[in-house]
Amino acid sequence: MQSPDCFQEDVFCAALVTDTLGIEDHGMNQDTWAGFEEAKTNKLVDRIEYIASVDNRDYEKNITYFASKGFDLIVTTNAALHDETLHAADLYPDSVFVGMNQSQAESRPNLISVTFAEDQMGFAAGVLAAQLSQTEIVGAVCETSGIDSMWRYCEGFRAGATYFNPQIKTLVFYRDDGDSEALFIDEAWGAETARQAIQSGADVLFAAGGATGQGALRAAAEAGVYVIGAERDQAAVLAESSSSVVTSFVGRGSFEVQEVMRLLRDGNVNEARSGQAGMMSFNEKFPENLQIELNVLLLRLWNGEIKTNVPAEKP
Repeated sequence: MQSPDCFQEDVFCAALVTDTLGIEDHGMNQDTWAGFEEAKTNKLVDRIEYIASVDNRDYEKNITYFASKGFDLIVTTNAALHDETLHAADLYPDSVFVGMNQSQAESRPNLISVTFAEDQMGFAAGVLAAQLSQTEIVGAVCETSGIDSMWRYCEGFRAGATYFNPQIKTLVFYRDDGDSEALFIDEAWGAETARQAIQSGADVLFAAGGATGQGALRAAAEAGVYVIGAERDQAAVLAESSSSVVTSFVGRGSFEVQEVMRLLRDGNVNEARSGQAGMMSFNEKFPENLQIELNVLLLRLWNGEIKTNVPAEKP
C-alpha cells in the first residue's frame, strides 16, 4: 500500500529524528516514538516515520530528508540536536519543528521547544530517597553543575530530601573538575563517586548525566544500595542490577508529542511547552501506595502547588 503524499493539504505527516542513542534507548527516543504510534492509532496523524541517527554528523541530513518529503511535523530528541533543529526551522518554514528536551533561547514561528522540569524530577527523587533511607544519609551524583539541567536535577534532589526530612544529610557531587572530553561519558568517575557516597553512609543514591550517571547507579546497585534514576528507564538499562533500581523519573514524551499534534491539527503553534514528568517501572518490592503518593507529588509539583525553589539557572 502506497504511503500518503505529505504534500497534500489534507494529509498530516509527522516524523522523528533521534539522537545516536537509537529508537530503543529506554528513554526519550523510545517514549516519543510510542507517542507517534498512539497518535496514529488515535487518527491524530496520517503518516509517521522515524530515522534513528547513527552519527551526529547525520542529524542535518536526516532532518532534511523529512523536510524535503513535505512532512508537516518533524520532531527531534534531546540536546544533541539543538542547533540542527533551530537551523532547520529557518531553512524549512513550511514544516513545524519540535525539539524534545531542548531549551531554545531563540524563538521561531515554526519551532516548539518541549522541556521537562529537572528540578521537579530531582525533588521527587529526593523525597523518595528520604523516605527509603535508614541511615538518614542520601547521595546524588550529577554531571557538571555548569550545565543548568544537571544542576537543577541535583539541587532539586537536595530540596526534596530536605522537604521530607529537614534533618537528613544530603551528599551532592558534581563532576566539576573533570575532563571536558568525558562530558556525559565518564562512567569511571560516576562509579568512584558513588562508592565515596556509600562509604560516607549514603544508603540511597540518585544520579543523572548520561553514562556518567549510569556509572554511579551501576556501582551503587552492585553494592546493594537502592538507586533512583533519571533520563531513561534505568531498570531496563541496568538489567543485571535492576533489582536495586527503585524507579526512574523521566519526561512524558509520549504524552507531550500527542498534545503538540492536537494543537497543530487545531491550528495552534506554541513556542514552548513545559512537560509533566512521570515514573518508569516502579520496583515491585515497594508498596503500591508509595507509587501513588509519588504520582500525586509529581502532579502537585507540575501544577505549582509545591515549589522546589530551585532557580532555572545556577546563581
